[in-house]
Amino acid sequence: MKHSYKHIAVIRLSALGDIINATVVLQFIKQTYPDTKIDWICEDSFAPLLETHPLINQVYTVNLKQIKKQKSLKLFIKLISKLKKLPTYDLIIDMQGLLKSSIIARIIDKNIHGYSRYSAREAIASIFYQTHSSIAYTQNIIKRNITLINDALNLHVTKEMIDNKDPLLQIYTKPDFAPQQYIVVVTGASYKNKIYPKEKLVEVCKAFSCKIYLTWGTNSEKKDAGFIEAHCKNATITPKLNLNELSALICHSSLTIGNDTGPTHLAWAYNKPSIVIFGPTNERMMYETDINLAVCSNTKVDISRINKNDTSIDSISPQTIINQAMEILKC
Repeated sequence: MKHSYKHIAVIRLSALGDIINATVVLQFIKQTYPDTKIDWICEDSFAPLLETHPLINQVYTVNLKQIKKQKSLKLFIKLISKLKKLPTYDLIIDMQGLLKSSIIARIIDKNIHGYSRYSAREAIASIFYQTHSSIAYTQNIIKRNITLINDALNLHVTKEMIDNKDPLLQIYTKPDFAPQQYIVVVTGASYKNKIYPKEKLVEVCKAFSCKIYLTWGTNSEKKDAGFIEAHCKNATITPKLNLNELSALICHSSLTIGNDTGPTHLAWAYNKPSIVIFGPTNERMMYETDINLAVCSNTKVDISRINKNDTSIDSISPQTIINQAMEILKC
């Protein structure tokens, strides 16, 4: 007998790429439980990506970064009060598996599903969950997300269903400045050793005749994008884009090339071609398809203990990326 879920909550606080990859669960929940309302809890900086999502009922935000930065007990008490006013849920699913996300879930209610002690990113998080899923942390992130909701809601999502998924996020109108065909190059990442060298990105960009847009989020990334623009006549720096504008650019692109960072993963979310360049991380962080490919360095990656001193991404040949891109574009 199928359980009735009138109202559930999903917790995935951050980061951008992880939130994007977590949204894959929404359409499969709705396919089995079309009348179920789904709320999402995340850090407030990521709310704009989710607030207009057609399958999300309500987005609730937290600002743990501000609380941590200010070391403010007053702000934490205020957050607790806010969380206690949230609706009563039939089930809360913690997709993050961290102590902070599990505490937030427990403040809201007791009926929580999450990862087991040996599957969570932080084992201590599991003590707050009523039911658990067991899947190694080293397994592919999409496989982990799907296992979690399959167990939590008695779903039967298959690989074939993932391969034929609908776009995960809202489709936006193509930017006015963009031509019919163009490539997006994501120049930045969360830390330096995940960033492919700008000099080698110049070589990659020069291999294509179509328009190339260089996205950036920080002043350092803008400087790198400026270097590429100066050395490649068909490459142009974008204006500073918010999340929705960035989504609009990528969801109409012919190809996105970038580091292991949230904007690059938007391409897979929109069923658009992409190449993700990995150094200290690996393809565990994405879902590979015929048009979404990983280019990895030869380093041995321990995904549970990322080595931020690993500079192996520098050793990847531009020609390797170009060859992969040409194969995708032929398709």
